[in-house]
Amino acid sequence: MTGIFLLLTVAFRCAGDAALVMLNLPLAMVGGIFGVYAAGGVVSVASIVGFIALFGIATRNGVMLVTHIRHLVDDEHMADCHAAVHRGAMERLAPILMTALSAGLALVPLALAGGQPGSELQTPMAIVMLWGLLSSTALNMLVVPALYLRFGAAGRQGGNSRPVKDAPPAADV
Repeated sequence: MTGIFLLLTVAFRCAGDAALVMLNLPLAMVGGIFGVYAAGGVVSVASIVGFIALFGIATRNGVMLVTHIRHLVDDEHMADCHAAVHRGAMERLAPILMTALSAGLALVPLALAGGQPGSELQTPMAIVMLWGLLSSTALNMLVVPALYLRFGAAGRQGGNSRPVKDAPPAADV
């Protein structure tokens, strides 16, 4: 986890943004723990593998959201941080939902195969991932944007990000 945090800090050049991405891990863990409880409360090697895969998907979703908000502020020069966070969350909603939905739909047959011969490893992993995807996707789209306004690189600059660079005048048509 420390290595991932350090890599994210180097990539974002900001420990706060890296911490916001890492915040997705406990958000995913909440759903995964409910999944373990729903599956009988036994933590097995397969469910731990499910947590590891879930953490990868949750981290990817957080990176997608934070990098897009940073892109809006840095490259598209959105001066209003609130507008950048709102627009970034809305524009990343579909890709994040597609990631979760495609992974979730692939896991449904594995989760429903509980009790079948050979499913002893697949079912706990799939249940952990399904519940974790549900919680991490929902909370990623609600909690992370709100916390980005408070603790993110653009949000720390007083509500407004970097000043808008002079744009060339629009041509009259």
